[in-house]
Amino acid sequence: FITYSRYWDIVWDNEAYDKLATQHVKIITETDELVELSFTKMWDITKDHGSAVPLNVDKRYIVRRGVPGLYMYGILERQEDFPDAHMYQIRIAFKLNEDKFHFMAISDTKQKIMPSQEDRDESRCQVLAFKEAVLLTNPTNPQLKGEVDDKYQYSSENKDNKVHGWISDDDAVGFWVITPSNEFRTGGPHKQDLTSHVGPTALSMFVSTHYTGTEMDVLYKKGETWKKVLGPVCMYLNSASWDEARHYRKALWNDANRQLREEIQNWPYNFTASEDFPHAQQRGEVNGQLLVRDQSLDKQLMQAKSAFVGLAAPAYAGSWQTEGKGYQFWTQTDNTGRFTIKNVRPGEYNFYAWVYGFIGNYKLNLKITIQPGNKINLGTLIYDPPRNGPTLWEIGIPDRTAAEFFIPEPNPTFANSILNHDADKFRQYGLWDRYSDIYRDGDLVFTVGVSNYSKDWFFAHVPRRIGNETRATTWQIKYELQEVNKAGNYTLQLALAAASYAEVQVRINNPDATLPHFTTERIGYDNAVPRHGIHGLYRLYSINVPGNGFKRGNNTIFLTQTRCHDSFEAVMYDYIRFEGPAV
Repeated sequence: FITYSRYWDIVWDNEAYDKLATQHVKIITETDELVELSFTKMWDITKDHGSAVPLNVDKRYIVRRGVPGLYMYGILERQEDFPDAHMYQIRIAFKLNEDKFHFMAISDTKQKIMPSQEDRDESRCQVLAFKEAVLLTNPTNPQLKGEVDDKYQYSSENKDNKVHGWISDDDAVGFWVITPSNEFRTGGPHKQDLTSHVGPTALSMFVSTHYTGTEMDVLYKKGETWKKVLGPVCMYLNSASWDEARHYRKALWNDANRQLREEIQNWPYNFTASEDFPHAQQRGEVNGQLLVRDQSLDKQLMQAKSAFVGLAAPAYAGSWQTEGKGYQFWTQTDNTGRFTIKNVRPGEYNFYAWVYGFIGNYKLNLKITIQPGNKINLGTLIYDPPRNGPTLWEIGIPDRTAAEFFIPEPNPTFANSILNHDADKFRQYGLWDRYSDIYRDGDLVFTVGVSNYSKDWFFAHVPRRIGNETRATTWQIKYELQEVNKAGNYTLQLALAAASYAEVQVRINNPDATLPHFTTERIGYDNAVPRHGIHGLYRLYSINVPGNGFKRGNNTIFLTQTRCHDSFEAVMYDYIRFEGPAV
């Protein structure tokens, strides 16, 4: 009744799929209150080399009295002698009964009756710029004709991807994927990934290279041991009562969110039997306070309000964005910059942070060792964000996204009604082509003090389409300097929210200079533009510019995105700041 198929799978070397078939089953726990089963397989080089991902697999399933659903987690292990392998994607997939489940809900605002899998057949749709995106031309449900469908339009950040699923209108039954913790996901709180989409399909994504590309660390090398617990996640079922019949969709969605709150409150679960999943008393805690020191803004220390702070594998500042193997634990500070990171698994970590309104990444240069039951107070930490001089002008907000910039209305031919809310508009199909529609006769020109970045700065620096060609684009920032310190050094702080096969070249006052003053060189694989993201990976460039490159009066900075093989070679800017010489 509910599902046609459900499976774990891994995409590994050469894009091979392994559905992690197991060989043995064992009853781990069997009581009146709970049953836990274990399905296992040990990798054998003599039988599995080249045909199965080199992993020992232990898939666990738990049913609890009083909870209508199924808890699932996996314990994956690599031994020292296992050969090298990339594991690009690890997930659980549920393919639901397509005769029953037609209504999808992934947030309070993103809910609608969805196309069927048949509607994506070539006889019923038109494939657009890539295979994932289709225009419904003859759907089985005529009300959906003229809409676009693309699974990436339903992506969500880890921090928001907590509950999503499907409703059967015939029976007022819901199927929900509930994720009470992000500790086992990769890439930190802002990593975007798939949720539910046409099939009807419901996913629990643990590892992927979506919105990061191959910069995500997914290479597992021979000689390195590795073990990780993925989950538990809860596959929750509910049904509406007769008195809720008129508003059953809302009732089912609200109940799924109520169950989510209960699962979060019970995390970490105390009913799992594996010794590899530590219970609450076996975990630790880290607390402290984060302040910001930027005397160009305030002579006093500033409280890091609502900053994202977390623990992840020891590495460099910002490395958590592409960390794909270990556990991560994140929270946000309160209005005074104080934080408590709870339920941290034993292990070694670094403390990382980023602060809304300030550029750069923070890392505490101290290795933090969590032991069972310990509480570590880091005291007061001070973040000195990158700055070389006073702000002369700025464009945007340092928030690691391009959401504050101009996001055009979609071409009405290619709209998806689930994205009608302003907060979701950036996920509409084809917005990259709107640049060429708006800037038909020349590229973007932004005048400091006159232009408004929310109206005059396009959200993505994409190539311009002229006929059947795509051409490199050069954006101009015009500004006036009352005085110029010829002997001083100025700084252009260039923060990027996304980059895909792109290169940004910076020229000062001379667009025809053979050599740019600065180039990012070719950067990025995050593919955020065609996958309807408003950010990918964060990058920051602090570009030094000698004062003799400027003149008193009018000046222009030229930003050229040189790559133009297709419309998707692009960058998104997070924030640009021009600083004067140090005072």
